[in-house]
Amino acid sequence: MTVQTVTTLGGTASGVKVGKVAHGLMMMTWVPTPVPDEIAFEAIRASADSMPPGVKILLNSGEFYAQDFGTANLELLARFYERYPEYVDRTFLSVKGGINAAKHGPDASPEALRRSVTNILAALRGTKKLDLFECARVDSDYTVEHTIGILKGFVEEGLFDHIGMSECSAESLRKGNAVHPIAAVEIEISPWSMEPETKQVLSTAEELGIAVVAYSPLGRGFLTGQIKSLDDIPENDMRRRFTRFRDPEIFKQNLTLVDALKAIAERKGITPAQLCIAWVGSLGTKVIPLPGSSNAKRTIENTTAADYVLTPEESAEIGKIIDSYEVKGDRYFGLDPKAMHLWG
Repeated sequence: MTVQTVTTLGGTASGVKVGKVAHGLMMMTWVPTPVPDEIAFEAIRASADSMPPGVKILLNSGEFYAQDFGTANLELLARFYERYPEYVDRTFLSVKGGINAAKHGPDASPEALRRSVTNILAALRGTKKLDLFECARVDSDYTVEHTIGILKGFVEEGLFDHIGMSECSAESLRKGNAVHPIAAVEIEISPWSMEPETKQVLSTAEELGIAVVAYSPLGRGFLTGQIKSLDDIPENDMRRRFTRFRDPEIFKQNLTLVDALKAIAERKGITPAQLCIAWVGSLGTKVIPLPGSSNAKRTIENTTAADYVLTPEESAEIGKIIDSYEVKGDRYFGLDPKAMHLWG
């Protein structure tokens, strides 16, 4: 098998070459104490520097990536680009928005979407073009066609270049793409987050030539094997609210999955994190794992996971583990998926 370290996005961005592993920036600022600029900047530079010539690193940010739902993440990026303008053309910036902070839910009204995009651009201060905008969730109060139609108008205005979708169903992805070509769809994929709808989105995206940006490929750090108990997670960390972390019995049971994956990684001579990233990336030529990192060394470990190819036997073994193990707990807060606006 051939190592695939570079891919392209889809839709109107089908000519954009990006690394097979992206870089998530959320936890640089969505923490009680944001990461110092110098450390964050070093991690961002490391991800871009790991790309071959002419290939961009996909950076994933959000309008609301802060504990106060503010624009701290984007402001961090603005400071980065002001300090290192040579990285502007070496990065592809994808930003999620369209969230109503007051109700902690999506808002796809025309006024809210324009306000969101305007807020993002203001936070970036003209340092970097907004390459791709995506609504973080599908707003059930509006049709997908309505939402993508508004975003299409924003593209025509020159506010950003490409449209993405996030946490949407396969049906919604198809509907959105019919209005305007979708460059990428962002969904959660990992060995402990492989739902039936995940597979449907993967197959639909492949059919339509849309890139899949797979967030949390490491199960929010759980699958790395570094988290042994809830005590290993900092106070006020959002993961303490998730059932897979906060419930001691569920936590203990899910370690069985971690141990099984760790055994395969050890045989292959790579870390469990690299194994998970390589597995997610193997799900399709345009499937781009999106691990998050605020540390340059860890960032390089993540991006170089694209260098590892799983043998058919290894892939089959991982697939058997996933199929035979029922992951305990849900992906978020113990709520009905519709309450979290998942698979909209």
